[in-house]
Amino acid sequence: MADQSARQAPGVRTVEVVRTERLTPHMVRLVFGGAELESFGDSEFTDRYFKLLFPAEGVTYPEPFDLARIREEFPREQWPVSRTYTVRGWDPQLLELTVDFVVHGDEGLAGPWAARARPGDAALIAGSSGGYAPDPAADWHLLAGDESALPAIAAAVERMPAGAVVHALVEVAGPAEEQKVITPDGVGVTWLHRGDRPVGEALVEAVAALEFPAGEVSAFVHGEAGFVKELRRQLRLDRGVARERLSISGYWRLGHSDEVWRAGKRAWNAQVEAEQEQGA
Repeated sequence: MADQSARQAPGVRTVEVVRTERLTPHMVRLVFGGAELESFGDSEFTDRYFKLLFPAEGVTYPEPFDLARIREEFPREQWPVSRTYTVRGWDPQLLELTVDFVVHGDEGLAGPWAARARPGDAALIAGSSGGYAPDPAADWHLLAGDESALPAIAAAVERMPAGAVVHALVEVAGPAEEQKVITPDGVGVTWLHRGDRPVGEALVEAVAALEFPAGEVSAFVHGEAGFVKELRRQLRLDRGVARERLSISGYWRLGHSDEVWRAGKRAWNAQVEAEQEQGA
């Protein structure tokens, strides 16, 4: 659950785009390869993530690339910009790392880059962390999120233990954004179509309407911070889910840049949790 986090030294690796695939109108898959992935290793976590680094435009960094040295010797505005991405798949035999990117035209940094990427393009990745995997001892599993959480939810669904009771709810823009995701036992995802509604509204309603099975739940809830806050309240206060049974966090926040959200994310989450724990 949320206290399972394991971290590795944030070593920087140079990788190369091996293949690209447009999964849906707003989701692009890149497969990275390269000898430096030999040290990437396996992970028990289904929400395993890493940093994708984007060098500042027009800046030449010393070789070999050393992030600590860059941060020590270069002004902050020349530091590489990072974005966090979930590992959708990892093949240690082929040394292939699969990553899915949400793309909304020219909006953002990593999405447009992924949409333009072609085999042979180089990229820099750093670190490897994770904090959640389906608990085999749980009586049932709840997975809920938007497009940003889909790679982690899909990885968790596909790694569910045999016979697991799974309720996986994913909100996407519309039917064209659905993907084929099933458990080993053939349990699929429940797709919620946002349409013109605010992000997360359909998901909050679906979780509220869900008839919870008996027993202990193992829950994974991630995505836009606003609806994550409401689902945290639902699960902790209305449903009485214990904090240790819940992996929950905002991956992004509507109206905030990635840099602004990351700078205040820890404090915001702590405040929300404190407020809701007082009401528990």
